[in-house]
Amino acid sequence: MKFTKPLPKFDPRSIPVQGVDDHLAGVPLEHLTPGALRERFRHPPVWTPEHSVEKKFADREPALAAVLLPLVMRDELTLLLTERTTNLSTHSGQIAFPGGRTDESDQDAVDTALREAHEEIGLPRHHVEVLGTLPTYVTGTAFIITPVVALVKPGFTLQPNPGEVADVFEVPLGYLMNPAHHRRHEFEFDGMLRQWLSMPYTEPLGEVEGGESRERYIWGATAGMLRNLYRFLSA
Repeated sequence: MKFTKPLPKFDPRSIPVQGVDDHLAGVPLEHLTPGALRERFRHPPVWTPEHSVEKKFADREPALAAVLLPLVMRDELTLLLTERTTNLSTHSGQIAFPGGRTDESDQDAVDTALREAHEEIGLPRHHVEVLGTLPTYVTGTAFIITPVVALVKPGFTLQPNPGEVADVFEVPLGYLMNPAHHRRHEFEFDGMLRQWLSMPYTEPLGEVEGGESRERYIWGATAGMLRNLYRFLSA
């Protein structure tokens, strides 16, 4: 499938921050434990997703996809994320969840997410405990994504696919579920005003890596789905 018009090329870091949602309460850490999350998905609240359909960037045939939100059960839950390689046709170089397009052989969205996570980063299925799914999220590039939330037992060894994944890292879930770290942006493209969130995370590096820090710029669809997770957990 080819795009009928080019995707926008810009540095999202260069777009001014319109506001920060520090007026909203974060999800308490006691609600971000494996037991609390299992209970939340077993008995979900009445809630409304905040982000569900992005404005189109291009005309293309919609495609079903699924992503895995892998919550690693460390002392404090962390979210496993990837940095996509720069050679991919869509969302190249961006921070993303492991996942991808649904295959005909996939039984459902959960099967897609688990298969893609294994193919992309080598995450073994037997380490994953699926909790449930969030409402679908439609990207500006016409992917209809089902986010699959899961707990991941530590002790795994990842093998990222170098053709798709440039890096894999973890971010504390408590950081992402605190709206004080949710920033709002606006950008006009093709005569249309587009809005999105960013959640930059400064990752501390160990002595082996020089002891400095690195910014992980989480934005766009990834940030939108994380915002929906926040709304689900704070409802």
